[in-house]
Amino acid sequence: MSSSRDRRVIKELQDLTEDKDNSGIHAAPVSESLTHLQGWFYGPGDTPYAGGKYFIQIILDGQYPFKPPQMQFETKIWHPNVSSQTGAICLDILKTNWSPVQTIKTALLSIRMLLENPNPSDPQDAEVANMLLHEPDVFVVMAHDWAVRFAGAPQQPQLNTARFNGLARVQPRGEDERRYLGYNRALIERFTSMGFEVDRVAETLVYFGIDRNNGRDYHLTEGQVGDITARLLGEQ
Repeated sequence: MSSSRDRRVIKELQDLTEDKDNSGIHAAPVSESLTHLQGWFYGPGDTPYAGGKYFIQIILDGQYPFKPPQMQFETKIWHPNVSSQTGAICLDILKTNWSPVQTIKTALLSIRMLLENPNPSDPQDAEVANMLLHEPDVFVVMAHDWAVRFAGAPQQPQLNTARFNGLARVQPRGEDERRYLGYNRALIERFTSMGFEVDRVAETLVYFGIDRNNGRDYHLTEGQVGDITARLLGEQ
């Protein structure tokens, strides 16, 4: 007879297989015991990782979902929040900010979002973080080189370094601006890039009381990202 934990994992895997919201997040069991899974997704566009296929090892112990899954990159990646040696990931949702409402899917979505929004102030790999902070152009070239070599990403003739140089993003104007409810466009786009509508994302940010920060970009904690994503997916 299957345990409640196994039934939960089976349901999560079924939802991922159906992928009704076209999230692009996938996972499948590696062992019959459902303790060892493998997740994968493609690197998001407009990043050095675009088009690369990234595999994530997922280990679930007997206390899941009350304890977070153990996740690490199987695919080598050049990123400040991932060890370039072991694939270990520095992400709060996999540690202190985990809650049973989170799922394998929301955790993988948070990891993919980390590729768009690296956080060098809380690094897993100090060498990579230092490069991103002080030589962002070099970082982008290195990250893309690893994406091509290890994740099978296509070569990009021109690499976008704007996001890593801290360049201002253009704010929406007119009628489009009203849909953003005063939030920064870059903040909204972190979720619309996952397939969610602008209005729904903005309303969810309001629901959680996210600071509008006078229209400037705002750094969300991994816990906030997980809660927002879970609500957008209808899991809260």
